[in-house]
Amino acid sequence: MTVATPLLEAHGVVKRFGALLANDVAAFAVQAGEVVALVGENGAGKSTLCKILYGYYRPDAGEFRVAGQPVTITSPREARRHGIGMVFQNFSLIPALTVWENIALYLEDLPWLIGPAELRRRMRRLADRLRLAVDPSLPVGRLAVGDRQKVEILKQLLAGARVLILDEPTKVLAPQETEGLFRTIAELRDEGYGLIFITHKLREVMACADRIAVMRQGRIVGTMHRKEATEAKLLELMFGESSVAVSRPRSAPRETPGDLVLQLDSITTAPDAGAVTLRDVSLTLRSGEILGVAGVSGNGQRELAELSLGLRWPIRGVKRLWGEDATLWSVARIREAGVASIPDDPTGLALIPGLTVRENLALGSGRRYHTAVDFDWRRLAADMEESRSRLHFPPLSLDTRAAVLSGGNQQRLVLTRELAHDPKLIVALYPTRGLDAHSTEAVHVALDGARAADAAVLLFSEDLDELFAACDRLIVLREGRIAETFSPQSFTAETIGPWMVGAADAA
Repeated sequence: MTVATPLLEAHGVVKRFGALLANDVAAFAVQAGEVVALVGENGAGKSTLCKILYGYYRPDAGEFRVAGQPVTITSPREARRHGIGMVFQNFSLIPALTVWENIALYLEDLPWLIGPAELRRRMRRLADRLRLAVDPSLPVGRLAVGDRQKVEILKQLLAGARVLILDEPTKVLAPQETEGLFRTIAELRDEGYGLIFITHKLREVMACADRIAVMRQGRIVGTMHRKEATEAKLLELMFGESSVAVSRPRSAPRETPGDLVLQLDSITTAPDAGAVTLRDVSLTLRSGEILGVAGVSGNGQRELAELSLGLRWPIRGVKRLWGEDATLWSVARIREAGVASIPDDPTGLALIPGLTVRENLALGSGRRYHTAVDFDWRRLAADMEESRSRLHFPPLSLDTRAAVLSGGNQQRLVLTRELAHDPKLIVALYPTRGLDAHSTEAVHVALDGARAADAAVLLFSEDLDELFAACDRLIVLREGRIAETFSPQSFTAETIGPWMVGAADAA
């Protein structure tokens, strides 16, 4: 039987970041008309391997072939010339420029002068196949997240990509947008493209992959076809037989209401470009309670989290913390009062990429570790090691720069720091986004443990199953307002889903 020549193959790929061995991959390949899912726990080396294939990182060793021919890939430009494109977790679009301007900046084969009408004609056929029905003259910053991702894919295809690498593409998408992405992936596969799909969500792997490659500690430890795969097999390859289970039964709810921790009374925020205006928002959150916030992305979740943390102030209404008027409290005062923040974007909101793990663990600690003459790094390290162990996270080298950590390991770093000192209020904005299965379960256990210790938790998530499993009450945000509040007896997608999209109001 003749074996088809892969579109892209790599052999003997090695990459180190200082003492950290990020990749030691014997062989990897993707065929035309194939979707290869690359799975593994956080820090397994998935994104590093793909960034090497795209020329973003230069390997210490490795050989590459495109359509059977040896090639060198020393930069993203070189990769694009060989038909390799990559869509990163964080999009590389310029929000202030229009759709067609962003695409024009990316394409290298355009004449020095081109009009928007001509480029639109070139874009139209591919845009229709991607179901990108937006005006090309709109600024990218005004597009929904799902449409921005389609612009990124369109940009790669117009540049001639035959191999398309998608790095955690569903991380930024709502569930309904994820279904549309899977349709796009299937259509591209049917047209002969080779796709590499990085994820740790096993349900997504089973839904769209033809072949699955599992990475652990920088190596590919197993490859199988989807029809041979089960979640149990994949988890064993991802974590090994010695993997520690961290799940436990959820703690019982309090019999009597706890003390009032957070209270919002008729909060309204000022209109702000690029932000959702909160309108007449009132809620209460008590100690020993997890209050879930559901909603389709972009309906005020981030703005509500920022308001709770002091990053945003209202123009009307009152915010109270532990009964005190905290409407105009600074972020520093709120944190000193015992409020922890777990954002969805670690490098943008919680970490400084150029600093080491040790230095990032010290951020936001106030004067906790200051002595009369020095900073007590030893006590910091001991406290953070205890927190890490309690969360069942693997250890990180304290001297590694945060910038070279995987997105999941960056989130682990934030969680270790924020949950180290028994906070009284935890504002968790999509805290499990980008985490592997075991780390996700560890976060759920940690939040439930904080609740059992009388902390209050404000938990934002687009995963209704996650909210149903974790929360004592649930609110739905829509267009900056609280559309409805639910108790556990009403925790079903059929009940809550219509409130998220406005269908319940219409009914």
